[in-house]
Order: sequence, then structure tokens, then C-alpha cells
Amino acid sequence: MILVTGITGQLGHDVVKELERRGEDFIGTTRNEIDLTTEEGAKSFILEKKPEAVIHCAAYTAVDKAEEEAELALTVNGMGTRRIAEACREVGAKMLYVSTDYVFGGEGSEPYEIHDEKNPINIYGTSKLLGENSVAAILRDYFIVRISWVFGANGKNFVKTMLELGKRRRKLQIVDDQIGSPTYTADLAPLLVDMIHSDKFGIYHATNEGFCSWAEFAEEIFKQVGKKINVEKIPSADYPTPAKRPLNSRLSKKSLDDAGFNRLPEWQDAVRRFLIETGSIKK
Repeated sequence: MILVTGITGQLGHDVVKELERRGEDFIGTTRNEIDLTTEEGAKSFILEKKPEAVIHCAAYTAVDKAEEEAELALTVNGMGTRRIAEACREVGAKMLYVSTDYVFGGEGSEPYEIHDEKNPINIYGTSKLLGENSVAAILRDYFIVRISWVFGANGKNFVKTMLELGKRRRKLQIVDDQIGSPTYTADLAPLLVDMIHSDKFGIYHATNEGFCSWAEFAEEIFKQVGKKINVEKIPSADYPTPAKRPLNSRLSKKSLDDAGFNRLPEWQDAVRRFLIETGSIKK
């Protein structure tokens, strides 16, 4: 039996859909069943159900708010993940932990390899790196999967925000010096399920193929829905946020290739299928 945490989030929702599609035996949990802020809350459900595997999607993901709520972010993503890993060790379950490009510092222009130096520049990235370190220290049978720029049908994301803004404005200023890859949760979920059924343990980067800036991401969204929106490309310095963002979020997929896992489709194709899934465009 597979246990999935955080099923009300974008990724957890699609992981559950994929498990249902395959007819898998699974349990999905929310913070009602697994409270990552306390030791008892984080571990007791796993110790009771004794799953064979845990896909840990639950997380504190409010990147800017984390700068104000550092203790909560560090508790949920750092200590909470540690407690999940400890429970997995106790019941002999393998664990898949979903992490982020934000564990890196964002320097240079080359795609980050899985073992490149970690240097998070905000609280969210620091909290997720704490989770990574705990999983790797406590377990032998684990997967750490770093993703970036996530969008899915169930929840808030950049694509939905652009569509809403495009209804009210004809001109938008979008950052153009942060480069990375969008990740469509409907594409990622099947890969995570394939991984959890394997013994190819280790660290992976998994995003949709290709790189873009946020401005180019926005342009592609408007192009596909047929809206004429003037996207003015601006530097990050002109759009200050509470949490500093890495300029380079490119992630190398060599780890996927080496393990024999398929890469995800091109990000532009993922946007098209997301827009179809959410009824924004027709097939």
C-alpha cells in the first residue's frame, strides 16, 4: 500500500489520480491525518497504517510568506519531513520526497546536476534542503525528486494567475531574467508512481523539457489561448519580492537518463494539455 501526503495540493491531487487510474492500493492524507508540526501528528498515522511506500507531497509552499513565518516553514518542511522519514524507517517503507530547485543558489547559466553545491537564498529553499538532508541521513531506500515552477489543475499557479490577469489587462510586466522549467503535475505524477515501484533509489531532477523565463512562459500561455497581451520583460530588480528568487533554476535530467526513466514532455506541450484539462481551450 502506498501512502500519499498532501492530497489537496496540486501534485498530491494528481498523484492520487494516477494511482486510481492504475487501480493501486493507496491512502491519501491531508493535515487532518498527518500534522507535520508535531512529532505525534507526523508519525502516528504511518506507524498505524504501515504502508510499503510513502510519496511525501505535503509541504509549506508559500515562498514569500515563509520569510515572515520562518519557524513554521522550517518545522513543516524540515522537521516534519524528518519525522516522516523516521516513521518510514520504523515500518520499513521506502520514501519519495518532493523537493525544489530552490535548494540551489541560482548562479551561472548551466543546468544544475543533482550533487552540485546547495546554497538556498531564501527560507523556503533552506527548509526544503533540511528535509532533503534528513531523508538522506535517516533512510537507505529513498528518492528525492527536485521540481520547479509547478502548475496543475488543482490549486493556484502561474498559469491560472496569467489567465486571470489577461482578462483585465492588456499589458503585463513579467520578470525575464529568472530561467527555469515549468513542471505540469499531470506529467510528473506518473513518473513518481513509476519511481516508487522501482528500487532505483537516489536523487532526481524532474521537470518538463526545455527552459524559459517567466516572461516567455507568460507569452506562451497567451499565445495558446489566443489573447493579445503585451508582455513587457523586466529584470528581477524591478519586481522585488520578500523572498529572493534564484536567477538560474535550470535542472539537469541526467539522473533520469542514467536510471532509465523517461523525461517529461516539452513544457509548451504541457501548457497546451493543461489549458485543455482546465477548459481554457478546446482540443
